[in-house]
Amino acid sequence: MSHTVYVVITPIRDEEEYLPLTIASMCAQTVKPLKWVLVNDGSRDRTGALIDEAAAKNPWITAVHRTDRGSRQAGSGVIAAFNDGFALIANERWDVVSKFDGDLSFAPDFFERCLQALTDDLKPGIVGGTCCRLENGALMPEFTGEPSFHVRGPTKIYRRTCFEAIGGLIQAPGWDTVDQIKANMLGWRTRTLPDVKLHHHRPTGGAYGAWSTFVKNGLANYITGYDPVFMACKCIKRSLRRPFHQGFGLWCGFMKGYWKKIPQAGDKAMIRYLRGQQWRALTFRENLWQ
Repeated sequence: MSHTVYVVITPIRDEEEYLPLTIASMCAQTVKPLKWVLVNDGSRDRTGALIDEAAAKNPWITAVHRTDRGSRQAGSGVIAAFNDGFALIANERWDVVSKFDGDLSFAPDFFERCLQALTDDLKPGIVGGTCCRLENGALMPEFTGEPSFHVRGPTKIYRRTCFEAIGGLIQAPGWDTVDQIKANMLGWRTRTLPDVKLHHHRPTGGAYGAWSTFVKNGLANYITGYDPVFMACKCIKRSLRRPFHQGFGLWCGFMKGYWKKIPQAGDKAMIRYLRGQQWRALTFRENLWQ
């Protein structure tokens, strides 16, 4: 692990409230990145000034500024910003790349522990920490019951050979599912590290609102290539949880993809693999969701 070189790319839009916490956490890491590229994605607050200040104080931090496109674009916007940052480090010598959000705070050994998990053997291709909220002074997982292979979008850490094998990240909602489905299809393991926690200060989807987030996630499932029967079962199951309208929102987003004829992930082999795994889940056989 001591010889593992990693780089971090953080797309950010209007994060002046929490970004200082992320910068402080990164600067305190026991193992610092070769380069941390902070991409200001057209912010209208002090985000741009904050990343310029961080870059001026730390030679391993690079600030990138994109023009304001007028609004947030779920999925496509964040990956467009990521790709601008990636262009600066694509030809550097590194072993691991992380897509990391700007509303997180984390322990000084966070990346050290993640790199150790990623380099324990040749199987792990993507790992990430557990996104948590603060409850009564303790960090509690933001979501429970998620499949073990799922790594949340705010904290993605890729082995270079895996990242290159999956062809990078698609510029669309669902990018953070497509990457790990492709990786698993190609024989890599992907997993969230339950004991490596981060404080996620902005709740997932908080920038869009609850209903818009449910619809966005349903559309992401469509783009990823979810089987309609599996998706219907998922929506029914979610309708039994609070808030009860989340299942309907997911289904609306999923059907929006068909209605607007939005292109899916484009990799037919990946979609076949994904749907095969979903039918294995529906028929109680060994599958990714276990």
